[in-house]
Amino acid sequence: MEKKEKDPWARDETSVLEVYHVETGRREVLAEFEEVIEAPNWSKDGKFLVYNSEGRLYRFELASRASTVIHTGFATACNNDHVLSPDGSMVAISHVEEKDRCSKVYTLPLTGGTPKLVTPVGPSYLHGWSPDGKTLAYCAQRGEEFDIYTIPVEGGAETRITEVAGLNDGPEYDPSGAYLWFNSVRTGLMQAWRMKADGSEQTQMTFDEDRNTWFPHVSPNGKLVVMLSYRKGDLKPSEHLPGKQVELRLMAAGGGEARTVAELFGGQGTINVNSWSPDSKSFAFVSYRPR
Repeated sequence: MEKKEKDPWARDETSVLEVYHVETGRREVLAEFEEVIEAPNWSKDGKFLVYNSEGRLYRFELASRASTVIHTGFATACNNDHVLSPDGSMVAISHVEEKDRCSKVYTLPLTGGTPKLVTPVGPSYLHGWSPDGKTLAYCAQRGEEFDIYTIPVEGGAETRITEVAGLNDGPEYDPSGAYLWFNSVRTGLMQAWRMKADGSEQTQMTFDEDRNTWFPHVSPNGKLVVMLSYRKGDLKPSEHLPGKQVELRLMAAGGGEARTVAELFGGQGTINVNSWSPDSKSFAFVSYRPR
């Protein structure tokens, strides 16, 4: 979910696009940007990343380290909630409509094109695309509550998956499609959770007493989960702000103790969506530097 701001790009920071290599523990800097960039996805063929910046999507070639814009038609207010289709041919975006200032979910070809509206009701913030390509999962505010919903990728009736007071956010399918991972503030601090794709068996997966944990992303081989954590007291548990000292933490997908693998200045925009490489050996993220 993209935090509502008057101008989300009015951040006096430069951006560093990085990759963490799981086997070696090495952080590799791919490129630095004067503008704010956010939320890299990794392509299915492993050759490029997709990120958003100033309302648009960009393709970053790993071989040349060059960025080119992905033409998204009228959707020029894209936020950091975007996901690639399982076959790598499409991208689903969250675009803020000018008329009502609400984020809504659209799909379009990854090569560019005219977006097709999927969720006519907003605000809706995309996070997951089912492995069979048929369903999108997103966080949405309906009434006073933020809950997790699913909808057919072609549009239609949405299904409410969680009905627990407090923010439930970041729903993402595991590679089997049987489970959705998400984060929820229902126990006081933000924690990572997992549930069956139909919303049953909602199970807490992290139990940190000194951290607020966001956006669990499952590796393509289904073995690891990377998460973003804020220190307790740095912000409200329901907030995920930029400009904070944060940690990236790894945990076995079956549960257990998580370990910190990177500390950085960031938060909002660092790793909002799944950024694992297709071979599960690396993940991409963005750190920031105050000017």
